[in-house]
Amino acid sequence: MDIRQLRYFTIIVEEKQISAAARRLHMSQPPLSQQLKALEDELGSALVERSGKHLELTEAGKALYSYALKLLQLMDEAKTEVQEIGSGFKGVLRIGINTLSSVDLPDTLMRFKENYPQVTYKIQQNESAQLCSMVKSRVLELAIIRLPLALDEFSVLHLNTEPFYLMASRKLIPEPLAPEIPLEQIRNYPLILPSTEGLGVHYTVLMACAKHRFEPRIIAECSDIPLLLSLVSSGFGAAVVPETIVKLHTRHDVQVARIADPDLTSPYALIWLKEHHLSQAARHFIDMISPPASRE
Repeated sequence: MDIRQLRYFTIIVEEKQISAAARRLHMSQPPLSQQLKALEDELGSALVERSGKHLELTEAGKALYSYALKLLQLMDEAKTEVQEIGSGFKGVLRIGINTLSSVDLPDTLMRFKENYPQVTYKIQQNESAQLCSMVKSRVLELAIIRLPLALDEFSVLHLNTEPFYLMASRKLIPEPLAPEIPLEQIRNYPLILPSTEGLGVHYTVLMACAKHRFEPRIIAECSDIPLLLSLVSSGFGAAVVPETIVKLHTRHDVQVARIADPDLTSPYALIWLKEHHLSQAARHFIDMISPPASRE
C-alpha cells in the first residue's frame, strides 16, 4: 500500500464509479481497477461493493477512507511546509547578538518579521568570541559581533562603525564634560570597560591608548550592560563604551562625551560560516540588511 494507491482509492470513493474516477485521474479504467484490486488483496478485505450503478464503501472501506484522508492531508501539509521552509517563508532564524548589540536590531527584526511572519527566532546574546564559536559549531547560523576578531573562517558583512564615548556620573566627575574630548583625558578617570581582556572592545581601547603613550586606569570589566550603567550611575567608575550603549542609557545623572580619536572606533558586522549551507530564512535576513551596493 502506497500513497498513490490511497489517492486513487479516495477519488474512487468520491466519484462512486471507476470510470468517473479514471477520467478525473486522466488514466484508463483497467489500470485503476487493477490498483483497487491490488489494494484489496493486500489488505485481505473488500473495500467497495456495487450498489446499482455506483460503488459503496464496505465497513473496511470506510475505515481505510478515514485514514487515507488523514494521511493524504499530512502529506500535502508536509510538502507545503518543506517548500515554505526551503523558500524562507517558514523556519527558524538562529542568530547571535553581541552584548553590545545595536539599538537598531529590534527595528531590523520587526521589519524582517513583517516580510516573513511565519519565521520563528532563536536569539542568543554573548561575547563576540563565544558567538564565533557558536556559529562554527552550527548552534547559530548568523551572529552580530564587535571587531576586531580573527574571521578567516567566516563571511563578513560590515554593518557600521561607531565612535566611543566616555560616560560618567556627576558624582565621579562634577565638572561638565565637553561634548567632545581628546583620548588623553580618559587617563584621569577610573574606567570600566564593557568587554573582557583580550576581546575586541578591550583590545581596541588599550591599543588606542598605547599609541598615545599612556595606560588607562581600568578598575573593572563588565559585559552586563544594565549592571555597567548602574555602576556608572553610582559613581563607581567612568565607562568607555561604543555609541550604542550611550543610546541605551536614560539616566539624567550621567553625562557623556564623544572621544575624538580616529584610532578609537568600534566596527560591528554580521558573520556566517564560509562554504556551509544557510537556511533560506538566514539568506533572506542577510539580503535584507545588506547595503544596496553589496547586492549588485
